[in-house]
Amino acid sequence: MAISSISTGLPSPLLDALKRNQAAQGGGLSVAPAAAGTQVSFSNALQQALQSVSSAQNQAGELAEAFQADPSKVSLEDAMVAMQKSQIGFQSALHVRNRLVSAYSDIMNMQV
Repeated sequence: MAISSISTGLPSPLLDALKRNQAAQGGGLSVAPAAAGTQVSFSNALQQALQSVSSAQNQAGELAEAFQADPSKVSLEDAMVAMQKSQIGFQSALHVRNRLVSAYSDIMNMQV
């Protein structure tokens, strides 16, 4: 996933820093869990969290469509729980983004 696809609402200097970090890591972000004793980078953790939220939203959408198509195959409870999980995940990701933007603004307003 490219940095530009997760950049909604981020200031351009922060985007530039994320792009430089991605380029320094070889141009791509791996989402495999880190082996014991290796360091986990923030960008990898953020990427993995965003992909988790995206997959939860996709699963909730698929369950909702399946329930609409044939309610006897998918239970309403499963569809509703999946939708709530995806909503909670999205809200959490939104709060993290807002905190990142706030922290970036605070750092940029510091007197050196």
